[in-house]
Amino acid sequence: MYFNDLLLAEQFLFEVQTVCKEMSESAASQYEDQFSCPVCLDPLKEPVTIPCGHSYCMSCITDCWGQKEQGPPYRCPQCRESFSQRPLLKKNTLIAEMMETLQKTSLQTAAVECDVCTTEKNRAVKSCLQCLASFCQTHLQLHYQSPAFMKHKLVEASRHIQENFCLSHGKLLEIYCQDDRQCICYLCMIDGHKNHNVVPLDSEWTSKKKELEEIKVSCQKLIQERERGKRELREAVKSFKSSALESMEDIEKVFTELICSLEKKRSEIKEQIRAQEKTEIDRAEELHKHLDQELTELRKRQAEIDKLLVNDDQIQCLKSCQSVCVLPTFEDVPITQHTHLSFKDISISVFKEVLEDACQQQTARIFREVSNIHVTKPPEPKTQQDFLQYFCALHLDPNTAYSKLKLSENNMKISLSDKVQQYPDHPERFDVFSYILCREGLCGRCYWEVECSGNNWSVAVCYKGIRRKGNSEDCGLGSNKISWRLGYYQHNFSFIHAKAQVRIPVASRIGVYLDHRAGTLSFYSVSDTMTLLHRVQTTFTEPLYPAFLTGQGSSVRIIEQKKDQL
Repeated sequence: MYFNDLLLAEQFLFEVQTVCKEMSESAASQYEDQFSCPVCLDPLKEPVTIPCGHSYCMSCITDCWGQKEQGPPYRCPQCRESFSQRPLLKKNTLIAEMMETLQKTSLQTAAVECDVCTTEKNRAVKSCLQCLASFCQTHLQLHYQSPAFMKHKLVEASRHIQENFCLSHGKLLEIYCQDDRQCICYLCMIDGHKNHNVVPLDSEWTSKKKELEEIKVSCQKLIQERERGKRELREAVKSFKSSALESMEDIEKVFTELICSLEKKRSEIKEQIRAQEKTEIDRAEELHKHLDQELTELRKRQAEIDKLLVNDDQIQCLKSCQSVCVLPTFEDVPITQHTHLSFKDISISVFKEVLEDACQQQTARIFREVSNIHVTKPPEPKTQQDFLQYFCALHLDPNTAYSKLKLSENNMKISLSDKVQQYPDHPERFDVFSYILCREGLCGRCYWEVECSGNNWSVAVCYKGIRRKGNSEDCGLGSNKISWRLGYYQHNFSFIHAKAQVRIPVASRIGVYLDHRAGTLSFYSVSDTMTLLHRVQTTFTEPLYPAFLTGQGSSVRIIEQKKDQL
């Protein structure tokens, strides 16, 4: 009894030690997480602490601040606190000592101790599945020398040797059930795994080991690919940041030059106004003097006439009459009620509108291009909200509109009229087909929606070079290789490209999604869900211009997105 109680006590003590060591391991792991570098995510090496209180590896923070974009002020990668001067980096000895202690603790807790050693615990080299104990090299000799222990099964030293025994029967797990994919003891074969496919544990492990070796090779290849991917991603991010910085510098330069140019033009226009003002004022003053002289002469003549009219000496009056009856010859006064006497009539507002329109178009183009720059390929949109992040505002180009196409609702709705519209002649106008293009040439990722009615309309995209004059195939949307068209064609609702026609389900609200770089053009029926009608996969070599067709009794309206929808 005493011997059994002693064994139970030793086993209890072993379990308590195991739990304590596991807790120690968990604490050490937690502290290691707290003392990881935020840049490389590894335990701190040569730790340094910057003024804001955050700590980094010496090499990590040095490399971070040594990059091109990290000039003064220098910022903390975590809290973004800025420092006007680059902080002096010194090794934090306290954290360095803590890291050494953690490393030693980790190594110590990782080792399994001998269960037989009483004073100084030696490291165990093997665990016995029959004895349920671990032994150092010295105390293991009994298993090699004594015939009573030679049949015991030895495994690598482990704290979890109890897991090698069946919880139901307390027997060693020596058999593998292939049907249930679990390790069992020989009693389990009779109890819960009767008539199952079972093999010896060693045999199953040999088979699994081969499988694991193959998986290991595949895993190594994946690791190499991922490591290469990390390197490429790191280089891409570096290049991405560098290009962003260069682009911002270019934008700053361009807008500074543009502002200077506008200020110069403003000064030139103001100077021209001042010069014109002075010239005309000087001319007016000269004219004013001239008119004063003529008035003086006319008033003098009028006074002479008045004297003659009151003079009774008829002979004298007749003699003087000859000199006053003929008025002096004067030029017409060059001022009429139709003369422009105000600079207010100068079309400065038109100049402003033209500039703002050009600025808006180019800014929208830049925004689209910026939103389509990615380090990695973004996921394909699925919901309408996903698509709306690529929304682009479209503006119809009246210079391309067929002569009877009527634009309404702020030039967002297109319909066919019986009357010719008052469009000026233009070389880009379609003269036979009732088409109209938008002003925007689209690249990158773009999305737009239209609401259509009737049964004679189409939504399309094309290259800018599509012919506008005549009714040949080079002019027809969908009839050539540089245009893609969806809508009603020959009384069928279909998609057509290069004269090839694909019939599709009818829809009225159409969403068009373009991924120019990927060569994808998709048409969706928009409702509560996005239903794909047709998708094109090709290679686009030029920007694509949205185009529309409407026939009699039909219309197409471009949907404008509200700010809260974007």
